[in-house]
Amino acid sequence: MIILKTPDEIAVMAQASRVVAETLAILQKAVRPGITTDELDRLAEEEIRSRGAKPAFKGYRSYPKTLCASVNDQVVHGIPSKRVLMEGDIIGLDLGAIVGGFYGDSAVTVTVGQTTERNARLVQVTEEAMYLGIKQAVVGHRLSDISHAVQRHAESAGYSVVTEFVGHGIGRQLHEEPQVPNYGKPGQGPRLQAGMVLAIEPMVNMGGAAVKVLEDRWTAVTVDGSLSAHFEHTIVIEPSGPPRILSQL
Repeated sequence: MIILKTPDEIAVMAQASRVVAETLAILQKAVRPGITTDELDRLAEEEIRSRGAKPAFKGYRSYPKTLCASVNDQVVHGIPSKRVLMEGDIIGLDLGAIVGGFYGDSAVTVTVGQTTERNARLVQVTEEAMYLGIKQAVVGHRLSDISHAVQRHAESAGYSVVTEFVGHGIGRQLHEEPQVPNYGKPGQGPRLQAGMVLAIEPMVNMGGAAVKVLEDRWTAVTVDGSLSAHFEHTIVIEPSGPPRILSQL
């Protein structure tokens, strides 16, 4: 079932999304060689709680941390630990917050210090793919128009899109219908309606599309060991014109 949000609900979701955006901005500045992913997790929780919000991920299906920190070949759901970030790494920072019973969700991939042009290009193309998908989120389009825009851009750059994990609706639950794949033919699925709130989140691999989940039952990595990048925004479809990005400062 697709859940349309009222203006009051969207206003609260915008607050939750702003908490996420502000916290991610602080985390991006904190990323540097020598910091651990645990330190980033502690900072994330402090910033979310200082804004009167609650971490959305901590305790969700027994997830143990506030932040998902996915380094290099980790696609999504990397659990923060004593791992030290190294010069040239890339790290996906995925974060959610709850305000007034509503969720906000966003992710960004950043480089650690100086990295190669090859790695930086993967990050850039993945972010571009997300915005091209968002551009399709307008009244009257089909859900798969978002999916197709993401896939076309990523694959045209020589990359693979992850198919095992998808974007999603969001509201009073972190994950609501509809699912928003990052692949598919255009013109399929439900028509997009004003008041739909979606988390659009491409996951793009430098190598093959195949992924596997590690023994911790959370961390997903590329099967071939290639690097992966992840971007996400929470958006609301407006009655006319482009969508509003709730998780953007």
